[in-house]
Amino acid sequence: MKLLFDLHTHTIASGHAYSTLRENILGAKENGLLCYGFADHSYKMEGTLDKIYFQNFKVLPEKIEGITVLAGIELNILDFEGNLDVEDFMYEDLDYMIASMHSNVMTLGTKAENMRALEQVFENEKIKIIGHPDDERFPLDYDRLAKRAKETKTLLELNNTSLSPDSYRIGARDNQIKLLKSCEKYGTKIIINSDAHFYLDVGNLERAKSLVEEVKFPEELIVNTSLEGLKYVLNDSKRLKKFKDKPWERP
Repeated sequence: MKLLFDLHTHTIASGHAYSTLRENILGAKENGLLCYGFADHSYKMEGTLDKIYFQNFKVLPEKIEGITVLAGIELNILDFEGNLDVEDFMYEDLDYMIASMHSNVMTLGTKAENMRALEQVFENEKIKIIGHPDDERFPLDYDRLAKRAKETKTLLELNNTSLSPDSYRIGARDNQIKLLKSCEKYGTKIIINSDAHFYLDVGNLERAKSLVEEVKFPEELIVNTSLEGLKYVLNDSKRLKKFKDKPWERP
């Protein structure tokens, strides 16, 4: 199974990652990606960026080193009402948005509280990816999650870093298996991302690939296997409008 893009990665701008944008792009190229996306943390994450960082992505070329580059953001879900650290002006230059629960930003909640938060996030049509919904510290109802994601055409992420032996997320492998089973049950599409914080990990999706192969998850429900899958992510962004009449070409 060939995966063509990786959209959840972080640059040094996130404050706790260790590679520049160019280094990450070179990592994407070395790992054979056709499209690379960076999604640095929004402003409520400790040590990360000011809002102004997300206003100037127009200076970036469409392709760098032959790789199509997309500019995203990883938003923090702030509370059980699904509020996010995003301002209206920040939407303008973003190609896509990931929304995630982080233990240093959001209070740990019950399964019911966490689901209430995510169901509010699903109502925001600009959010097309739920990041790493696999941490047992944020328990979830995976059937309910997959069903609502299918209804709203929101992608649930299979996070490669969560499967690392060094990951701080608890119970991620077991929860990812539950997630995959629920997604298969409802026909819910997923996206596999690295969550790379160092350039050598950009496009390194091997643990997640091994897991989907182990549980025999349907390949047609994995959007990374086709560049057409980017339509789920780009939604109504300027980048999609710019590229909609132009085929994605291999570098």
